Amino acid sequence: TVPRVVIFRDAIIDLFDMEMGARFTSKAKMGFLCVLNYVGGAYIFIRREYAVRIKIINSSWKTANNKVADFMDAEAEEAAEGEGEEGSKNPAGEGEEGKEGEGKDADAAAKDAAAKEQANASQEQTNKQNNNSAMKVPTTFNEMFMFNGAVMGFGGSAWMNLILEQFDNMVMNVANSYRLQEECDVLSLVLAKYKGTINLGEFKAVMLASLRSLVPKDWESNHEVAWGWLWENVERMLKNLMGKPSVQEKALERLIMSLTEDAVNYLRREVYKRFFALAPAGQDYFKQSTTRLYWIADKIVDMTIEMYREPKKMVEDISALGLRHVGYAIPTEFFAPFVSGAVEVVRTMTTDESAEDAFRWSLTLISKILVRTILEGSTIVMKAINTNQEKALKTAISVSPRGKRALELLNIAVGTQSISPLYWAIESGSLNTARAMIADLLTIRADRDNYYYGCDDLFSRHPEVIQRLSADAAALLPILLDGLIWRSRVAVNGQRRVNYYVKHLIQDSEGKFNQALEWLVEGKDPKIICHPVVVLFSDMLWSRLASRFFLLGRCYFLFTLCVFITSQSILPWHLAEEGDHEGVRIAMFCCRVIIYLGSMGQIFYTQMKHLYTDCKEGNITKLMRFLPCPTYLTNMQDFGSLLLLLLLVLMCTQEPIFWCVGNMDGNFPGNGIFTQNCPEATSHKDAYSTISMIAMLFYWGLLIDLAIFSMRISAFSLVCGRVLSELGLFLGALLFLIATFASSISSLNHKSKDFAGIPKSALSLWKISLGMFPTEHFATIRQEARVLIVVSLFITISLIFLLNLLVAQLNGAYQAVYDDMVGYARLTRGNIIVTTIQAVSPKRWDRFLGALKLDERLEFNEGDIGLAGGIQVTEPSNANPTTVDMIRRFGGSTSPAMPWPEEDAGNDEDDKFERLEKVMLRATKKMGGGDKKKKGGSSSMGQTSSGSGGGSAGGSEGGGSVDHEEGSQ
Repeated sequence: TVPRVVIFRDAIIDLFDMEMGARFTSKAKMGFLCVLNYVGGAYIFIRREYAVRIKIINSSWKTANNKVADFMDAEAEEAAEGEGEEGSKNPAGEGEEGKEGEGKDADAAAKDAAAKEQANASQEQTNKQNNNSAMKVPTTFNEMFMFNGAVMGFGGSAWMNLILEQFDNMVMNVANSYRLQEECDVLSLVLAKYKGTINLGEFKAVMLASLRSLVPKDWESNHEVAWGWLWENVERMLKNLMGKPSVQEKALERLIMSLTEDAVNYLRREVYKRFFALAPAGQDYFKQSTTRLYWIADKIVDMTIEMYREPKKMVEDISALGLRHVGYAIPTEFFAPFVSGAVEVVRTMTTDESAEDAFRWSLTLISKILVRTILEGSTIVMKAINTNQEKALKTAISVSPRGKRALELLNIAVGTQSISPLYWAIESGSLNTARAMIADLLTIRADRDNYYYGCDDLFSRHPEVIQRLSADAAALLPILLDGLIWRSRVAVNGQRRVNYYVKHLIQDSEGKFNQALEWLVEGKDPKIICHPVVVLFSDMLWSRLASRFFLLGRCYFLFTLCVFITSQSILPWHLAEEGDHEGVRIAMFCCRVIIYLGSMGQIFYTQMKHLYTDCKEGNITKLMRFLPCPTYLTNMQDFGSLLLLLLLVLMCTQEPIFWCVGNMDGNFPGNGIFTQNCPEATSHKDAYSTISMIAMLFYWGLLIDLAIFSMRISAFSLVCGRVLSELGLFLGALLFLIATFASSISSLNHKSKDFAGIPKSALSLWKISLGMFPTEHFATIRQEARVLIVVSLFITISLIFLLNLLVAQLNGAYQAVYDDMVGYARLTRGNIIVTTIQAVSPKRWDRFLGALKLDERLEFNEGDIGLAGGIQVTEPSNANPTTVDMIRRFGGSTSPAMPWPEEDAGNDEDDKFERLEKVMLRATKKMGGGDKKKKGGSSSMGQTSSGSGGGSAGGSEGGGSVDHEEGSQ
């Protein structure tokens, strides 16, 4: 305004008059007055004229893209801020121009309100017409632009689509000249790749025609002027650059291709040398090794040429790089000197001005994008993460609106790129802030109208958060899982309400089975798998869905086991005891055909399926570091099935019935249909029976997974498996002793037949170890004193020392795994649940989800309807005593745009101890220097006491700021 310009002008003139005195002549004063009046008038003119144009462009663009509601919200917020700020700051005597401006704003606001109502009515009418018409009418600017372009004969101008892709960014940043120039620079690179004629005036014609169609009620001459002014600026910037990118790309490519190895090394060294000379403080931020810095310099050079080759891809990559630099907390002031230093180095390496200009222009554009991305992404939350202090994060997030608090912790978006502050905290090792972020997200807060809980936002933004935490920050998993539990403070009849919010652990965003349980099983943490949240939803999946499907899947295996027992262990003995019966032989043959076709065929199909899948996906594991093996065979159940398949194949090759097929009616006892007594089968019976015995063991062994129906039995079987290694050590030591003593006894001159030679000696010692050595044979040993001494020594070492050592080892191993054995059993069950549910039909899964009613809101306490997405159970009141309300409730305003009131921090014991410690340290230092001067002791003590008190009062702030600075450094 005029009064403000006058105040600023007079202040500058007074400053010159005071500093220069007589040298500041009247002519000089008049000259400065003219210049400042001109500048101030230009500011006033631009504000009055172009502010209206920018507002027209923004409002009409929102209308053209069906974003009127968003625009109205933004206008309302700006109006509220304007009333709060300008209402108190505007002086009463701003002059006629201020009043005129207010009148214009009021008129414009009234016009905008009427225009918005007309736009809404027009939009509703258009929607009704669209519903009644089979033809699809364009409703957005892009759709209308394509339609009008085709009608006006520009359908073949593909370059218009290239501008259209970036046109929204240009319009939305019309008030930001730097951003508009950046968008035009990138667009010029994109248009340089187009092969054909480009007439920018054609785009303007189609643009205006499309806007007139989309904003018919509001469109007037001011709109024509405003949009024409915008496109003139864009066209002017584009024309200044058109034709240059292709020339610059070729020049820069020639320069880079001509660099020798020595030149490249010179470039690497000099870039940093010039940069550190221009910005010495930059040395504090480049802490990597020299080779890493050289690699960064090479990447920068590559980016300059790639910017010309693939501009769209590079803008995306640079934006992502800029967001990562937000986490590194790099000051943007260092980018300009780095660019200057790099350009100076290139200038010394070439005489081609085109190559130098190409390098400078490209690197400057890259730095612009980086700086903009960093400035837009540098939120107070990201700055707090760099300190890795929980208190700093709480302070940063406390000012966020309650409706957007969760998003502040989960997403920072710049253009099409975004970064998650939570994930960045995990990646950078700031686990203190990551822990505080998870706790804050999963804290239930409430006002009178709404409950606020970040669980949905967390799993919507990061569906794989369980996998990420399991892999990179397992210590944070208990924090996340604890946050999914709400316990009532009130107990009724000895029972307490508990809400488990497990919706996002059971189903994903599409309603399918979530991989959370699979990720937890892959983590192989027996403590996490026993967390109450995991136990609840995994047991629910098991009892209501997976158990019956798993049992149905094992029923066929149980049937084949029964058939195998009948054919191998029952019917053969029935033939031997009751005599040869044709019906029994037929039954035996049928059972064995079922085994060879049904069981062996099914196992063969399953093995080939797993083998094909692993080979196709490249899931190959090396055993003993050199033997390639499909990954599925690392599962003992699948490996056991493979061995059983091989045994059944061997049984089939040795089957006596098959060997007697050609001689069933021969002249031998027991001849007849399906006989096994023919001479051709005699030599195969022993091998067949031995293989059959081993296969029977494998059949029963593969039933061990049925123990998963009981956690106690499953845990016991797992403990047995884990202590087998101790038994293996015992047997190894025993075999070593047997070999040692057998060879020793064989070297003696004795007449005992039981120890005649190493084989017999070893066999006798083995029998002694197992208690199978005949008692009467000890009389022979007593006759040989030396043999008796050696055998007695063996018995002492093996049966007394080793056996008791085995008992101690088994006891120690059992105690070591006892605490985790239920966890390992649950891991096994979890793996079975994951594999079983994959075979469940979608309809059955939908019925299961419907029965859980996860979309219904749960009660907290009686009459208090809370949040959806959970399952409510009751537990004994003494199971998990809860004395405080787990919901943080606040009074006051209930607007989602308001931040939460400050919580009481008076109970922060850590802060109290920190302040006390600082006060004690200051007092100790001052008392240590008090002995040097005896004089003035009373005064000195008074000062000390006063200083201590002052330090105590301000210790919190001072200490906090020092800690913050140290953390940021």
